[in-house]
This record gives sequence, C-alpha cells and structure tokens, in this order.
Amino acid sequence: MEAIKSREKFSEVINSDKPVIVKFFADWCPDCKRMDMFIGDVLEQFSQYDWYEVNSDEVEGLAQEHEVMGIPSILIFQNGEKLAHQHSAYTKTPEEVTEFLQQQLG
Repeated sequence: MEAIKSREKFSEVINSDKPVIVKFFADWCPDCKRMDMFIGDVLEQFSQYDWYEVNSDEVEGLAQEHEVMGIPSILIFQNGEKLAHQHSAYTKTPEEVTEFLQQQLG
C-alpha cells in the first residue's frame, strides 16, 4: 500500500481511470492498528486494484474534504470522483471490509 504524502499526489491518484482504494488512518488510532493486522489478506484478495493510504494528520484537511469523519475509513475513487465510502464503524473486521469491496467492485 503506497502512502500519499501530499495533496498533489492524492489528486493524481484519485484521477485514475480505473478504481483506486484509499485508506484514511492516523498513527494514534487503535482501530487503525487493528485493521493493519488483517488488511494484508484483504489486499491480496483485491490485488488487481491500486491501494493507497493517507495519514489524516499528515495531509491536513483532506479527510474533512472527503467527509471522513472517523478512521480508519476506506474510500474508492475513479476519475476524480468518490464512488464509495466505508466509514470507520464498519471497518472493524476483514469480513466487513471484504464485503464492502465486493459490493462496490464486484
């Protein structure tokens, strides 16, 4: 999973003509650390997609602009538009994340 460290990189990534998956997280977030324990398996299952992560504390304002109210959150973008958003309350297990991605990406 590639880290996005700037608004410019974020803009470049989300303007892809194919769907990209972006995880918003923060270093201090216990649920984010829990997700890190299982996200590798989910990544493998959806390896045909490009995955990125944004530390919401490092790229200021980005989370608010994309309505990320809780972390971790998983967002799917294509052609500069947000296609789907799974809020933090529903990202607690690998099953929840996998189900969301299957529904959105097939």
